[in-house]
Amino acid sequence: MTTFPIDARKPFAAQVDVSEDSLTVHLIDGRVLSVPIDWYPRLAAASRPERDNWRLIGRGEGIHWADVDEDISVDSLLLGQGSGESQHSLQKWLQSRAATG
Repeated sequence: MTTFPIDARKPFAAQVDVSEDSLTVHLIDGRVLSVPIDWYPRLAAASRPERDNWRLIGRGEGIHWADVDEDISVDSLLLGQGSGESQHSLQKWLQSRAATG
């Protein structure tokens, strides 16, 4: 029986691109992850400047968008997990944006 060693190095983000349709994350190991922007409703509702205002957190273990209070981990992207925010919370956030915008 042949076994393969598991590479336990944690994946880290190096670059992030957010378009009208997708969130694309470039990892330091050369992989590129791309998921529909609709997986993250706050990013989908964000303006171009808000989408572009991101920073890496935890040495690249995740991405933070301060303007829309969104955090996404590389692990959740690799697992294919979208936002876990409830519809109630999202609606409350959207209403607060409309009231201040």
